[in-house]
Formats: sequence, C-alpha cells, structure tokens
Amino acid sequence: MFEYGPATALIVVDLQNDFADPKGSLYVRGGEEVVEPINAHVRAALEAGSMVAYTQDWHPPSTPHFAKDGGKWPVHCVVGSWGAELVPSLVVAGPVVRKGTDQEDGYSGFCVHDLLSGQDRPTELGGLLRERGVRRVAVVGLATDYCVKSTALDALEEGFRPVVLTGLTRAVDLTPGDGAAALSELSGNGVELEGDLT
Repeated sequence: MFEYGPATALIVVDLQNDFADPKGSLYVRGGEEVVEPINAHVRAALEAGSMVAYTQDWHPPSTPHFAKDGGKWPVHCVVGSWGAELVPSLVVAGPVVRKGTDQEDGYSGFCVHDLLSGQDRPTELGGLLRERGVRRVAVVGLATDYCVKSTALDALEEGFRPVVLTGLTRAVDLTPGDGAAALSELSGNGVELEGDLT
C-alpha cells in the first residue's frame, strides 16, 4: 500500500457513472475495476491523516467540449444527471471539486481552460491542499490519458509532488497506446509512477 500521511493527499479523479459504469455514455473500459481498490486507499489515507479530495466533471447540456457543439466528446456528465454522479459504491470522505462547469474543457482538477475565451481559470483544489499543508499528492481514477494526466501535470506545476498510482487508473485509449503514452509523458515530466497497486 502507498504510504500516506498528513502532508500527502489522495486525489480521486472523475469516478463517475458515465466513465466507470458500462452503461455510461463515455465508459472507460475497466473503469469499474478500480473502485474498490481506490476505496481501500481512501480508508488507508484517512487512517494516516491524509486529505482525500475528489474531482467531478459537471458539464452544462451544451458546451464546446461536446461533439454536438464542435468538440470531440459525446455528451457526458451533464449537471444533475445520473452520469455525472460519483459511482454509488465510492467512499466519499472529502471535498468534491467540480470542473467543466461552464464552457470549459475540465480535464485537470487544478485548472480549467475556457474553450471560448481561451483563458485558464484555477479551481479551488490547489488552495484546499495548501490549507492542509499538503506537499505530495497521489492521483488515481479516470482516465489515465486525459484527466489523470492533466491533474498530475498541473499538480507538478502548482508545486506539489505528484505520484500516479497506475494500477488504480484506466485509459480511454481513443487511439491504442494513448494510456501508455500518457504514462511516458508523465514520467518524462518528473511525475512519479507507482504501478500495479491494489
């Protein structure tokens, strides 16, 4: 088990029905497999005095993030929908940071990119972690090649030491190999990888 403590936080990325349930509109293959192992990490983190934070896509019905409005993705995680809800079996024991709430991409838990203005806007996640004196973050969830990658890279940019627990993530793999390429990119940028954890 990963070593948690008061200066470490666990960030659980986008464990939502649309991604982690086979009935979801943007199902990530194998997404449901990581829920229980992540729950074990949530419990371990809490026992060790670590903060646990969650990210949640929370999109409006129309946004340039969606293919129907000019983007690349099917409609997913629409405000108030079943697909946007965190999976019911997930242990939620900390703040939930919503992203993609307006005309934004919503990939990173730390910063969103407005697709109309081109401007970046921070979320509250960085501030929440700093308030708790967090220096290192473990990143898990969905999906390796998008929101996990973006969250880990932005954690580094924000001055935290990110570790991606690769056994607790799954990739979209729009193009075969995207997940592996994302891990290589993370490692090449100084993000620590710890693999095959249960």
